[in-house]
Amino acid sequence: MFLYALKRLIYVLPVAIGVSMVCFMLVHIAPGDPLISVLPPDASTELREQMRRAYGFDRPLPVQYLLWLMNVFQGNLGTSIATGRAVSEELSKAVGNTLMLSVMATLIGFVLGCLFGFVAGYFRDTWIDKLASFISVIGVSVPHYWLGMVLVIVFSVQLGWLPATGAGPGGSGAWVWDWEHVKFLILPAVTMSVIPMGIVSRTVRALVADILSQEFVQGLRAKGLLDTGVLRHIVKNAAPTALAVMGLQLGYLLGGSILIETVFSWPGTGFLLGQAIFQRDIPLLQGVILVLAMFFVFLNLAVDVMQSALDPRVQRS
Repeated sequence: MFLYALKRLIYVLPVAIGVSMVCFMLVHIAPGDPLISVLPPDASTELREQMRRAYGFDRPLPVQYLLWLMNVFQGNLGTSIATGRAVSEELSKAVGNTLMLSVMATLIGFVLGCLFGFVAGYFRDTWIDKLASFISVIGVSVPHYWLGMVLVIVFSVQLGWLPATGAGPGGSGAWVWDWEHVKFLILPAVTMSVIPMGIVSRTVRALVADILSQEFVQGLRAKGLLDTGVLRHIVKNAAPTALAVMGLQLGYLLGGSILIETVFSWPGTGFLLGQAIFQRDIPLLQGVILVLAMFFVFLNLAVDVMQSALDPRVQRS
């Protein structure tokens, strides 16, 4: 187990370096002047050159990348051009808010997806299967930003049960685990959970249907094992793949939450990423993309290790 985890960690290192190169290059090849947000329209050429030297934009891209990578290893992600604050300071609260939202949405989607998928697979080719599959397809097909606006109209505007935007009463960014704050989390978490719910449901449905058709299930029933015992073996065989899908969905939610966080004004990395894009804030943009990409890379590593712990066949393969 330890050797397998160590081998996967060694594989992750070149991937992480490659991801950092892609993050750096994609931001720099985009059109536009990154200093436009801090310089007045009538700024002189001398002032522009001075600012370019201050932020290191006058150096060749390979040199900029190496200096940036060295600073990243030291925990320095640079300084935001738009706000003048450290990127790590801008990211500290945003990452926590996005993690909280994504984990909550993934848990909701995983629980409901496993429930619908297991029921659909166990009662395959029945009306229950068709109903559960229909709900899963709707979950995958509906645009989540549109669903978010519909939920806001219904539960915030018309019923007045839940707040529409923000992460706390009065626009407060400080999070406390009480009902006054948790109710701000419900609508965005439910909205984000719809897509992973549909994907997990379809995956689990196919897994359960395939496992039920295998000979060992018939052997268990021939030995007189009760349905609860058979279900336990089905869950054990389906768990590794379902866990891998859940890990991937959590990674996708971490990186793809920009629309949901914009709809609900949730102060996370997606909302911060949108601001950095519109302001052409290169240091902040690089920092957000790098952190989200590294989350995805190391999340895959954690899922691989957990999957191998649940299914020893993964290590042998």
